[in-house]
Amino acid sequence: MTPRTPQTPRTLRIGNASGFYGDRFDAMREMLTGGELDVLTGDYLAELTMLILGRDRLKDPAAGYARTFLGQLEECLGLAHERGVRIVTNAGGLNPAGLADAVRELAGRLGIPVRVAHVEGDDLTHRHSDALTAHAYLGGFGIAACLREGADVVVTGRVTDAALVTGPAAAHFGWRPDPDAYDRLAGAVVAGHVLECGTQATGGNYAFFTDFTDVTDHGVRRLRHPGFPLAELHEDGTAVITKHPGTGGVVDIGTVTAQLLYETAGARYAGPDVTARLDTVELTQEGPDRVRITGVRGEAPPPTLKVGLNRIGGYRNEVVFVLTGLDIEKKAALVRDQMETALNAATSRPAQVTWSLARTDHPDAPTEETASALLRLVVRDPDQKTVGRALSGAAVELALASYPGFHVLAPPGKGAPYGVFEDVYVDHGVADHVAVLQDGRRIHIPPAHIPPAHTASAHTAPAHGTLVPRPTPEPPPPEPPPPEPLPSGLPTRRAPLGLVAGARSGDKGGNANVGLWARSDDAWRWLAHTLTVDRFRELLPETADLTVTRHALPNLRALNFVVEGILGEGVAAQHRFDPQAKALGEWLRSRHLDIPETLL
Repeated sequence: MTPRTPQTPRTLRIGNASGFYGDRFDAMREMLTGGELDVLTGDYLAELTMLILGRDRLKDPAAGYARTFLGQLEECLGLAHERGVRIVTNAGGLNPAGLADAVRELAGRLGIPVRVAHVEGDDLTHRHSDALTAHAYLGGFGIAACLREGADVVVTGRVTDAALVTGPAAAHFGWRPDPDAYDRLAGAVVAGHVLECGTQATGGNYAFFTDFTDVTDHGVRRLRHPGFPLAELHEDGTAVITKHPGTGGVVDIGTVTAQLLYETAGARYAGPDVTARLDTVELTQEGPDRVRITGVRGEAPPPTLKVGLNRIGGYRNEVVFVLTGLDIEKKAALVRDQMETALNAATSRPAQVTWSLARTDHPDAPTEETASALLRLVVRDPDQKTVGRALSGAAVELALASYPGFHVLAPPGKGAPYGVFEDVYVDHGVADHVAVLQDGRRIHIPPAHIPPAHTASAHTAPAHGTLVPRPTPEPPPPEPPPPEPLPSGLPTRRAPLGLVAGARSGDKGGNANVGLWARSDDAWRWLAHTLTVDRFRELLPETADLTVTRHALPNLRALNFVVEGILGEGVAAQHRFDPQAKALGEWLRSRHLDIPETLL
């Protein structure tokens, strides 16, 4: 590492204490007391969270932020102040000014002299009359301005998850939004992406979790209570991902690779500050629970801002019939025919009717539950009455008139509203990105540098405030030649893919991604040549009629598949059994194919 000089800012230690709204409440205290930190971040927002907060705000205009953050801060603000740790969070949600005021009131009541600032300008709901929420994904330079002006707590609304790290890094190292800083900013984006989901970087939700479950570390069962991650950032944009000593979990190349692949697509990971090239990331295990990230290249940010729109899509209801013992398929056919007849005879049939049968039953089962299958009926319609009384009446009236052993998991209710998510794009100038300081001063943040070639499309072509077409993605960088295939004719054995490849999957609106990585060079040689798009579709038949794109990331020995439309209109619409595609990768790992015995 470069020797520290007066001209070289010291390493910046940034920790994370929240990966979603509802994450471990005690994490903030654990991170503040577990070791040295300069900045503690908290990520509370997701597409679904914005919808939830929007519904909260309908009931109470003063709501719209993550209230648990205030509870955590009540316990921990004094600790942070004593230890000189600054706090940066997007818990402001739809109302960052309201949360900033609440933090000031809390600090005054506790007698803790902290300066609170917030970032605003992401809220574009007034421009979209049919949306419950409409928020642009801002970058990190509003956060940086707050910190440069001395803020101890910075509250934001919708910023990119990585902005919680790029903002403090830009403030600390003096980075500016220009091409000279692209590589360093991209390094911070990658570090921020690793941190953003909390314990997913320290062994949580990890494909090879069985490697760690029986191992103890300082007397702590590793995956029983994984510690939250932190990054040691350097002025050149490199970073080390680690965790506080003595905490549970593990940080290794596998856990970091898994998180790098989460909710990404191709080699270019675009954001409002910079586009990070994921195909340039290099990971090195430099010690126990220490993974160094180097080599990250950055490019110009895209010429437009992404805006997430949440709308109420209609009303949804469901009923789950329990089918036990023999003749499962015939029982399912009978009750389905009866329900369809009743729905067709109703005054108004639901606009969408979906059936699915989960064969959770086992032959000659030792318990009634394991002898039972589940038949789920889901209905959707713009009218709540259509999915309420029509469904509940039809299902309940069959109680004594259908298949033997008839019962349901729960009677259907009145029907609940569901949301739909859409991402649209706007001119950079539409979002008035502003840092609002403790004393009321407002610092306007100009858009990150836009290359001349993009200037017309970003600022001149569209009228101010209008939507612009979804930007045409930059052409993918040329993939390096694939690795040499394994020798032909090797003995193979039919086995699960997951014996040689890890996976992590997630959602982006209606799309899902499945990232897979190999843990050895030979496994990578086999994976890169074997898992084509066609083979992927064969292994996951639900994707057979959908657009699937494969992206190779050789530095990570990884493939990333993007499946378009598998989640319908997004998580809130609950289009499928696994609405966020969290387990799509695990399904893929469970599928069998012929694998060279030398890899098993």
